[in-house]
Amino acid sequence: MPLETLDRTPPPFFKQGPSALSRLVFFSALALFLMVADARFHVAQPLRAAIATVLYPAQWLALQPVQMIENLTGYLTELKTARKTEEAARMKLAEQSQRAGQVEQLLLENERLRQLLALRDRVQVSSVAAQVLYDATDPFSRRVVIDKGQLQGIAPGSPVMDEWGVLGQITRVYPFVSEITLLIDRDQVIPVMNARTGTRSVVYGMPASHGGMLELRYVSVTEDVREDDLLTTSGVDGVYPPGLPVARVTSVDRQSDSSFARIQCTPLSKMQGVTHVMVLSPVEPAQTPSSDASAPAAKSAAQGASASAPAASAASAAPQGARPSTSRGARR
Repeated sequence: MPLETLDRTPPPFFKQGPSALSRLVFFSALALFLMVADARFHVAQPLRAAIATVLYPAQWLALQPVQMIENLTGYLTELKTARKTEEAARMKLAEQSQRAGQVEQLLLENERLRQLLALRDRVQVSSVAAQVLYDATDPFSRRVVIDKGQLQGIAPGSPVMDEWGVLGQITRVYPFVSEITLLIDRDQVIPVMNARTGTRSVVYGMPASHGGMLELRYVSVTEDVREDDLLTTSGVDGVYPPGLPVARVTSVDRQSDSSFARIQCTPLSKMQGVTHVMVLSPVEPAQTPSSDASAPAAKSAAQGASASAPAASAASAAPQGARPSTSRGARR
């Protein structure tokens, strides 16, 4: 080969197997074949398991610092939360102890006042504990199903409450289960009383789009209603016992173009995720002593009137000469 010519082919010493294009095509086809075979027949699963077993100690060592930091952060957060919870529990215990010291005195005063005013005792209501099984399948209503029914003495219309307040009312009763309509259902209505002012009103459930709120309707704009007022059952409907907590007022909107205020309330009971409830018996209005005493008197008067009616008709129908004998018999 002349020195002045340029040969662009590498010398035989540097030639190593097939060309780069051939290797690219071969390994691309091999990779495609392995992917299809692994997706269809899982041929790479043993190899993957072996690699994971070999790399597990390295992964464990690499994750230890991260887990230590997470555990330390969680411990500090839980410690802070536990301290806050302990402080709140101590404050609540102190308030309950203060109230407990006044309970006996208040009960004694209440008993004396009731005896003085001749008021009948508060209605004592029996109750049955139940467990919530599941939510009803109707998407347009807010209902739950409990594991007690007719065989356990559950009656339609019975009020239901949890540990926080009134939850709803029994609307359907079956032999083994019952259905509760929650207060936040749009068709549910409950009479309430403002614990601060003693004003009675009615609370309505709102649609699900309002986030499970209640509405206090037909309250005048001049009525004394404030935020955070406690609403309890008034007991005038003969279903709910009086004094049960229902909701708290969250917003009061008094508009100049309306004679009623728009008042929204938040229910105190746990409307979502409740597991255990208490079913109360419906309150039956008791008869007053005056009505009980007047019932026999009215019955005897009616009997006397019915007995004297034939005698009066006979006396009027008798001739004029027979009347003196009738009067003598009466005097005799």
